[in-house]
Amino acid sequence: MSRSSIKGPFVDPKLLKKVSKLKVGDKTVIKTWARKSTIAPEMIGFIFGVYNGKSFIEVSIKEDMVGHKLGEFSPTKKFVKHGGKMQRELESTKNVNIAKATTSTK
Repeated sequence: MSRSSIKGPFVDPKLLKKVSKLKVGDKTVIKTWARKSTIAPEMIGFIFGVYNGKSFIEVSIKEDMVGHKLGEFSPTKKFVKHGGKMQRELESTKNVNIAKATTSTK
């Protein structure tokens, strides 16, 4: 469910305070745990370290990101490949074929 249009988008006040202190283009990483905060136009050009539950992932804010949430750019789950034994066999044959192709072109 979206937020009421009367209230406007939620932007963490602490983030706006940190952004206002820095200059645009400054390479300082602004660490934040506020994944639910909406990206505002004032944040363009800054680098945020968004916490994903384990580490901070650096997100450089661009114009296309305005209106999205900070958490959308910092995935919390690591994808593990499907397959198991069959997938490993396919990958090993693929690697062998690549190795043969690179040696035959030399």
